[in-house]
Amino acid sequence: MNNDKKLAKVTIFDVAEEAQVSKSTVSLVLTHSDKVSDKSKEKVLKAIEKLGYVYNRDAAALRSKKSNLVALVINDLTNPYSAQLAVGLEKHIYALGMVPMLVNTGEDFSRQRQVVNTLKEYNVCAFVMVPAPSTPREWLDQLADSGFPVITIMREVAFAKAPCILPDNKKGTHLATTHLIEQGIKDIAFLGGTPEISDYHERLSGFQSALKLNGLNEAQPAIAAPTNRQGGREAFNTLIANHKEIKAIVCFSDVIAYGAIEAMREHGLVPGEDIKVVGFDDLQDSQLMKPALTSVRIDADDIGKRTCHTLSEILNKSQPAVRTLVDVSLQIRESS
Repeated sequence: MNNDKKLAKVTIFDVAEEAQVSKSTVSLVLTHSDKVSDKSKEKVLKAIEKLGYVYNRDAAALRSKKSNLVALVINDLTNPYSAQLAVGLEKHIYALGMVPMLVNTGEDFSRQRQVVNTLKEYNVCAFVMVPAPSTPREWLDQLADSGFPVITIMREVAFAKAPCILPDNKKGTHLATTHLIEQGIKDIAFLGGTPEISDYHERLSGFQSALKLNGLNEAQPAIAAPTNRQGGREAFNTLIANHKEIKAIVCFSDVIAYGAIEAMREHGLVPGEDIKVVGFDDLQDSQLMKPALTSVRIDADDIGKRTCHTLSEILNKSQPAVRTLVDVSLQIRESS
């Protein structure tokens, strides 16, 4: 090879010339194909080592429309459970030999659509997302039909093509409500969540099913509120202004419970004594609170494991389950 060529960036054509094989043979070796003989593979690898050729995987991905990037589209990274969930997902995605790309949509479908369009330009190999409120089924189906595998987690977009991985939300609130009823409590309210998200309906349904099963009025108060601490405060203030008889609350999430407990104290009420409180998610801080919060536990690591199992099935052209439920359990502590 002449000096001018040595000074220039080594290309796949240089490798092919040095190894005395075709460019396509070099490409097969670089992509670890089994369609090339051991003899040709050895010649190519020796040429690569001699010339110092560096395989540009980003450029190759642009050409092949494939990469090892998995887009994690998370609805709200300010929510502590979302952060736990992201960590669990990252661990299992790395174990698959892939690289997670984490983005936050802030519970905004417009932003979700924008970041997904941008990530498509990176040729990610799949999308794993917690759908923002009011995500249309048609939009999600269009994304899947465009050749990008899509998995939704934690929330379900009704009748969408994408497989979804969900905690057993209905069982969780059913267990929580039954636990309170078994203590002889009849005046129980459900706090938090908004009708635009599927888990709100599932958790409210579990609350109501426990009331019905135990012969109580299903029309107990249910106060919708944004899924943040301030939402919990406002929901409790609304509740106590209209239902002073309430003796227990089942909260949409631990974060809602945190806000409700703050508001409760402002009204001169003692959490766990005057009003029992149960959360949902079982955040790490919940057992450190005073009183320690009873909560429905969702194993974020198990969600990550099930999600990556489904992802492997899709990438290997297997047919995954349309809907996977991950079990939950009630962690009973001082607040109830």
